[in-house]
Amino acid sequence: MSTSTPAASGQQTPKGPPYAPVTALLGLTPTVKVDVPICAVLMVFFLSGFAFNLTIFRRNKARGHKFLPSVLLAGFCMARNMALVLRIVWSTRHDNASLTIAANIFAAAGVIILFIVNLIFAQRLVRSIHPTFGWGRLPSLAFKALYAYVIICLIMTITITIISFYTRNPSTLNTARIIQLFSGTSLAALAFLPIPIVIATVLIPSKSLPDPFGKGSLRTKIILVLFTATLLSLGAGFRIGVSYTTPRLASNPAWYHHKACYYVFNYAIELIVVFTYALSRFDRRFHIPNGSSAPGHYSAGIEGEKRSSSTSNINDLDPERSPSYKESFRMENSP
Repeated sequence: MSTSTPAASGQQTPKGPPYAPVTALLGLTPTVKVDVPICAVLMVFFLSGFAFNLTIFRRNKARGHKFLPSVLLAGFCMARNMALVLRIVWSTRHDNASLTIAANIFAAAGVIILFIVNLIFAQRLVRSIHPTFGWGRLPSLAFKALYAYVIICLIMTITITIISFYTRNPSTLNTARIIQLFSGTSLAALAFLPIPIVIATVLIPSKSLPDPFGKGSLRTKIILVLFTATLLSLGAGFRIGVSYTTPRLASNPAWYHHKACYYVFNYAIELIVVFTYALSRFDRRFHIPNGSSAPGHYSAGIEGEKRSSSTSNINDLDPERSPSYKESFRMENSP
């Protein structure tokens, strides 16, 4: 979410710091009549997403199947509920600059969890299709660096949001805007990054046998990551695009500041991503054996599942668990 910098203008602003913003915010200032009903409906959906993902995690954990991305999505849903609660309270207290800061921080920070989840799945696809390369030192360090960079961008976003509300010095505000644009551009790039990673992984021929993981076809896993990454890129691209525009007074907002754009490019997109993963049972599709750390560990988990479920004839019901699964997996990825 773009953070507008409070600046001196012809309008009168409350005493501070913190100072109330005089420039148009993405989503504008919330009102009880419009925003409270919308936020209430969105909270129901995010609470459902939280309950669904947490239930899946607990049931899987009881069977020894730990799938941390379910916890991440549950945490994301709770963070979004907090952002919506703050927006509702903000709609009743427009003169509280501290509340404005908190609402903007929670609105901007939560989506980063989804970026991390998509990077995790992209990494698992790389290690599955190109196990020797994917488990190599350089790719492993590169993904760790990406995860760290996401956190750095989050810290920058929070810090700059706070600073921009606590100063009216033009030089400081200009520096804050530059850093804001840098961190926002970086986050948009990170949201998009799984797309080229997955496409390159599929197109580049593998020099080693594939290491299949989870349930379901490889094609479905690829489509899920590409679809969700495209949606998240759209939302991140819109937010940073708004940030690059010339700031406008709150009394004269542009079309892209309005509430419809705010809710569609933020919460609506995120809900689609959350429920796309949850309803497709991503906990089964993207599951890998606990402690996987080298080529062959993914498929070793599959073979273990086959042996443990042989008495219930699950292999007969799931052709992808047949002895030829690894070979069919390889053929599916052949250029």
